[in-house]
Amino acid sequence: MGVRGIRGAVTVEADTREEIVSSTKWLIEEMVGRNEVNPEDIGSIIITTTPDLCATFPAQAARMIEGEAWAFVPLMCAQEIAVPGGLPLCVRVMMHVNTDKTAKEIHHVFLREAVKLRPDLTNHS
Repeated sequence: MGVRGIRGAVTVEADTREEIVSSTKWLIEEMVGRNEVNPEDIGSIIITTTPDLCATFPAQAARMIEGEAWAFVPLMCAQEIAVPGGLPLCVRVMMHVNTDKTAKEIHHVFLREAVKLRPDLTNHS
């Protein structure tokens, strides 16, 4: 079994705790569901936000997902590079998963305005 990265991103409507947590939870659940991931097989999750999002830590979203295994998934939050013209109000997720799937079998998930980040991967999902 190898390790694969699953990418995901979602935009939020506003810099509020509720919006960041609910959108991040939705994104993670979509990534897990579309890829049939067992939380026990997640090595770690890195979550970044654009500099305009600072109301809360988006990693709180993973702790709200049902199932005891989520309590043991290593999580880390960071801030994206502030590139001029970059997509605002965006949460990005990189999930490292132990899996036998090939790279082509991985479904990356881009929601709302985040589909603009990687339309080539969005069509694959």
